[in-house]
Amino acid sequence: MRHFWWLPILLVLAMPAQARPRDDVLSGAFRCAVIADSRMWLDCYYGAAQPARTALSMPPALAAQVKLAAAPPAGGAPRDEAIRDDVMSNATGCIRVTADRAWLDCYYSAATPMRVQLGLAAPQAVAKPAAAPQLASAAPPVRPVAPARPAGPPPMPRSTGLLNGLIDDMKPIVRNMPMQSYVMDKSGAFTVTLTDGQVWKQAAEDEVYHPARWRKQPAELLVTITPAVMHTFNLKVEGESKSYKVRRVR
Repeated sequence: MRHFWWLPILLVLAMPAQARPRDDVLSGAFRCAVIADSRMWLDCYYGAAQPARTALSMPPALAAQVKLAAAPPAGGAPRDEAIRDDVMSNATGCIRVTADRAWLDCYYSAATPMRVQLGLAAPQAVAKPAAAPQLASAAPPVRPVAPARPAGPPPMPRSTGLLNGLIDDMKPIVRNMPMQSYVMDKSGAFTVTLTDGQVWKQAAEDEVYHPARWRKQPAELLVTITPAVMHTFNLKVEGESKSYKVRRVR
């Protein structure tokens, strides 16, 4: 069971390659994970949908949302992480939707758990699909009964499929940051504290689950962390070829 996070990958491999805008949307949404405030995270999540809106010839998302998604501000411990995980799990599950407009509606609807947590209105049906999603205080658009076909050309297919968008295109959220300390538990899993106070623990489902054999002082170990699938992250230490799958503790 510890390898359950591979299931979405197997599903992707069994399906035809999806359009690149979907990949870019999910990549952008994963990058929002560094934002501490939940409401700001939700706006970032909406702003990440911009590539899909462009491909569908829809009006752009609000400028503040797009700006957040382009450069998510890191700092502090993210709140409501379990609910964020639910949202991202639901959004990733939208891969089963084939129509691009319906996929975007599925992506917006996936944010409902966070809207409920923040006490915001639940999404309501709208007459036209053209409006951009509002800031987190209002509901995002959902699929109308009879949506018009997008006026622009369909997006170009991506030969490498969704995986490349979820993994290869992900930008590091931590780059070459020294460790403040690291400890190993009885099973050999490590917990790393970075110099800015972030704490990361090796994930139980890590394929490379064995003790890290670090011999240098923590300050000499430079860490890079990159988002991965199923709400996990890949941690690499400068000078090592392998990476470890980790989850943020705080």
